[in-house]
Amino acid sequence: MRVYEFAKKLKIPPKKFLEILSKEGIRGKVSLSNLSSKEMEKIGKLLRKKKPSPGKKLLSRDPVITFLGHVDHGKTSLLDAIRNTQVVKEEFGGITQRIGASEIDFQRKRIVFIDTPGHEAFTAMRAQGAQVTDIVVLVIAADDGVMPQTEEAIDHARAAKVPIVVAINKIDKKGADPEKVKQRLTKYDLTPEEWGGGTICVSVSALTKEGIDKLLEMILLEAEMLELGADPKKEFKGVVIEGEVDRQKGPFSTVLVQEGTLRIGDVLIGGEIWGKVKALINWKGERLKEARLSTPVQVLGLSKVGMPGQIFTRIKDERKARQLAEKVAGEKRRGSLRKREKLTLESIFDSEKKEKYLNVILKTDTQGSLKAVSDTLKGLEEKDIKVKMLHQGIGEVNKSDVFLASTASSIIIGFNVEVSPEIDLLAKEEGVEIRKYQIIYEIIDDVKLAIKGLLEPVYKEELVGKAQVREIFRIPKIGAVAGCYVMEGKVLRSDKVKIIRNEEVVGEGMIATLKRFNRDVNEISMGLECGIKVEGAGEVQKEDIIEVYHHQRVE
Repeated sequence: MRVYEFAKKLKIPPKKFLEILSKEGIRGKVSLSNLSSKEMEKIGKLLRKKKPSPGKKLLSRDPVITFLGHVDHGKTSLLDAIRNTQVVKEEFGGITQRIGASEIDFQRKRIVFIDTPGHEAFTAMRAQGAQVTDIVVLVIAADDGVMPQTEEAIDHARAAKVPIVVAINKIDKKGADPEKVKQRLTKYDLTPEEWGGGTICVSVSALTKEGIDKLLEMILLEAEMLELGADPKKEFKGVVIEGEVDRQKGPFSTVLVQEGTLRIGDVLIGGEIWGKVKALINWKGERLKEARLSTPVQVLGLSKVGMPGQIFTRIKDERKARQLAEKVAGEKRRGSLRKREKLTLESIFDSEKKEKYLNVILKTDTQGSLKAVSDTLKGLEEKDIKVKMLHQGIGEVNKSDVFLASTASSIIIGFNVEVSPEIDLLAKEEGVEIRKYQIIYEIIDDVKLAIKGLLEPVYKEELVGKAQVREIFRIPKIGAVAGCYVMEGKVLRSDKVKIIRNEEVVGEGMIATLKRFNRDVNEISMGLECGIKVEGAGEVQKEDIIEVYHHQRVE
C-alpha cells in the first residue's frame, strides 16, 4: 500500500503522516512510496497509543490551481478535457486571451482552476500582494519537452513558493517521450517521485483524456499535503482574478473568495473601487446568492473594473465605502501616494536575512553568451554576499521578466538584447531597473560595485555639537519643539542625537525639524538659538543637553 493511501485510511493528512514516518526512523519515503506490512503494523501500533490533540478549528478549503507552461503546450486544452467544456473553440486563435476561472467536482471534492494567459498575470497578482494559487500544474508537451517558457514558469512558481505538479501532455502524439521530459526536469531539481524525488509527474492526453483522473487524484493528494484551511469566522476578503466592461453588465470583476463568505447586498471596498454587490455569477453563468471559500465569481455592482491582484474587503456603511474610495482616488490624482522605491544595483538587497543576495534576471542573445555571463556572475560571489539568478533566458526582455523582477526585488541585466519602449515604460512604472550591456567586462565592473554596496557599512560616530534646552514649545501640526541654545559646534538637521539629563543618556533619536525663528533651516551654528524637534528619543525636558552626532561611513 502506498503512503498516501495508508494515510487516507487512517484519516491523517499525508504531510503529518510523512513526519510520523520520519520520526519513527522510516525515512526516504514520499507520498507515492510503498509501505511494507511490517511498517504499516509498526505505525498502526504507535498511533493506537497516541491520541491526537485538538487544534484550532479551521474550515477545510478547496485548492486553487493555476496551469502554467510554454505556449501551445495544451494548457487550455487540458483544462477543457477536465471541465468537459468547449472553451478552446471559443478562444481566438486557440490561445487563451484572458484569465478564466472555473471549478469541478471530483471524488466528492471541489477543485478550482485558474487559466492564465501567461506568467505575467500570475506574477502581477503577486506584485499586488495577492497569493492566489495553492498549486501550479506545469504543462509540458511530451513531444516538445522543456522550452523557454517552461523554464520561466518554474522560476515564477518557485519565486511564489508554490508546489509544482507536472502534467506531461500530448502523449498521444508521434515522437512523444515522457521519460525524456522527466530526465530533463531533474536539471531543474524537479525529480519525479518514482525516481526517488519529490515532484509528482503525470502523463496525460488532452485529446484522448488518458491520465486525466490520475492527474486530478495527484492534485488532491498534493492539496492534502498542504493541509489547506481557513478560519470561517474571519471577515470576507477576495482577490480580483480578472476584470472587464460588458455592454449589458457594465463593469465587473472576477473575484476569488479567500476568506469568509461573499453575499448579494454586501458593500465592498478595494482602493478607489467600491460598490454594493448586485449579482454573483459563477463560471457556468449561474447566479448565486452567496460565494463561499475558494469560489471564483463575477461580481456586478462595483464602480470600476478591478485589476488582477486587487484586494476587496467588506464594509458595513455604503456611504463610508464611497468616501474612502473617493479619498484614495483623490490622493492618486494628486500624486501623494507613496511610489514604489526604485530597485537599482545600488539599492537592492535582502535585509531580512543574514545571508544577502543580489537578485538578478539575465537575458542574452545566444546560449553561449548566456552561459558565459551566468558563470561570470556566479563567480563574483564573496563572503556572505551571493548572486542569486532568479531567471535566465535567451531573447528580449519581456513583461514576464519585469513582473518577476518587481515582486522579487531584482534587477534585469540584458546582454546584446533589445528593450522595447513598451517594456521600458513598464519597468519604470514597476520601479525595476534594466541594465543593457554589450561588453561583458562592464557587467563585471557594475556587479562588483553592487556587491560592495551590499556589504554592511561601518560608520564612525563623531560629536559635532551640543545644545541646551531652555524652553518647550507646543506648535500646531508639529507637536513639542525644544527651544535651544547651541553651546558648542553646530546642529545639523537629520543628524543623530543623544539626550543627556543629569549626566546620563536618557534617549536617542534624530533631528526631524530644525527652525530658526519661523524658518526651516538645515544648520545652526554655535551661539545661536533654535527650535529642535527630536523623534524617537522620548520626551525632551527643560535643561536637557542635546548632543548632536554625525555618522561618517568608513571605507
